[in-house]
Amino acid sequence: MELYEYIRPELLILIPVMYLIGAAIKKSRIKDNYIPLILGCISVLLCTVWVLANSELNGVNGFFTAVFTALTQGILIAGASVYLNQIIKQHGKSDDDKK
Repeated sequence: MELYEYIRPELLILIPVMYLIGAAIKKSRIKDNYIPLILGCISVLLCTVWVLANSELNGVNGFFTAVFTALTQGILIAGASVYLNQIIKQHGKSDDDKK
């Protein structure tokens, strides 16, 4: 399965955005182990804004669908940005460093 089958195409742009936010956080005093959690929260927040702007919240079903969509899309996007970061880091290592 391809990435675009899980993440809405309109939200794919958030992957490099989250990568850049993560790179900025990395340069701050925040410990590295908190970066994925922070990216997850920011990503869910941004996805919530997008979902609320593009959904018709008709009743309880519409509300819970929007919440589910925002959470799952945010988590997938944060995970993809961390994965992208790891690919870039591993690509930059020499073969001796990878052992």
